[in-house]
Amino acid sequence: MQVTLKNKKKVQNGWAMYDWANSVYSLVITSTIFPVYYNSVTKAADGGDLVNFFGFEMINTVLYSYSISFSFLIIALISPLLSGIADSTGKKLSFMKFFAYLGSISCIGLYFFDGGNLEFGIIASVLASIGYAGSIVFYNAYLPEISEESEYDFLSAKGFALGYIGSVILLVLNLLMIQFPSVFMLPDDGVAARLSFLITGVWWAGFAQLTFRVLPKNPFGKNVTKEILAKGYMEIRKVFLEVRKIDVMNKFLASFFFYSMGVQTVMYLAASFGDKELGLPGDQLILTILIIQFVAIGGSYLFAFISKKFGNKLSLVIMVIIWVFICGAAYYVYDVYEFFALAFVVGLVMGGIQSLSRSTYSKLIPRNTTDHASYFSFYDVTEKLAIVLGTFSYGIIEQLTGSMRNSSLSLGIFFLVGLGFLLLVSIDKNQLLKK
Repeated sequence: MQVTLKNKKKVQNGWAMYDWANSVYSLVITSTIFPVYYNSVTKAADGGDLVNFFGFEMINTVLYSYSISFSFLIIALISPLLSGIADSTGKKLSFMKFFAYLGSISCIGLYFFDGGNLEFGIIASVLASIGYAGSIVFYNAYLPEISEESEYDFLSAKGFALGYIGSVILLVLNLLMIQFPSVFMLPDDGVAARLSFLITGVWWAGFAQLTFRVLPKNPFGKNVTKEILAKGYMEIRKVFLEVRKIDVMNKFLASFFFYSMGVQTVMYLAASFGDKELGLPGDQLILTILIIQFVAIGGSYLFAFISKKFGNKLSLVIMVIIWVFICGAAYYVYDVYEFFALAFVVGLVMGGIQSLSRSTYSKLIPRNTTDHASYFSFYDVTEKLAIVLGTFSYGIIEQLTGSMRNSSLSLGIFFLVGLGFLLLVSIDKNQLLKK
């Protein structure tokens, strides 16, 4: 299916719907219900937080941080090869489907995690994370293939906005099940939480069909050859050499790497912070994430508008500066209202910085290339390695100091380094047109 003027809008809408499909994983599994449920079922009867994982004893939240790091390390190692193969064979959609189904099935598997089978729960959550991250590599690579450069910012924002809306709808349903299990004929809130994991997997796989039906399977008409594996490596090497020559792309990726260490770590561990440092009950933690989601919808479009008026660089600089202040403020947050206020500010810049980072990078990709998946593999590997180092450093600082507050404060350093590189980036539209 080739993108034409006749079906272009349909393809773009279908592409954006994948955010609707998979963002429920980000919200339900990584940000809200699963972290709270995990902390609850892995806490000892005496209130202790030490767990035994394959013979190793460690703090439950530290183990969770490390599991996130491990999952993204795996995807960072395999995604360049996979995206190179996808570009050389035109099987981008096939790889996207594989990872989407791996993630959704793993979410369904979490229904059987009850705390007594800790190893199973961690493995299932790691596989779900790999499925999510792997599918995003190929999803992002479609952006420059189905739209013009002038459409990147708002199409990217549309995807994130749909993701926030869809995930909030499902989270509200899940929250009602957890708060009122008897109304849904469930024995307790624990079963309701596990059922929410199952529903998340079904939602992800089900709504992804809307995307899979309309995305072009092979937009550039490439044929499968016997040298698939070799060509995959050749594509990676070729793109790597090209990226090294593009100074603006190098600096942007360096900036993106450091500020993503902060952004992604906040997304994955905010609920754990509220639970452990503030002692907030589960319903207030989930309400906090809901605040973030609703505000993030407006934030995505707000900063897309700012970038249209004043350029991508200024919009990104503003957001990174706000993130620095967020990290400093988190150290001094002690009550629920302060946490809610901080969540509002996080939501304002969370959606915007993800959406604009993706569209900015799309603009930096050479116009004459068809190797979009390979180019986006560098973007995605950068983000995945940032998550690995961000969540690992967060966990190890907590382990050494005994406080997540110190971990949160350290994230501000990552944002400051990212800001330094971002200030060196010169995104000149006239220069981009000559590429």
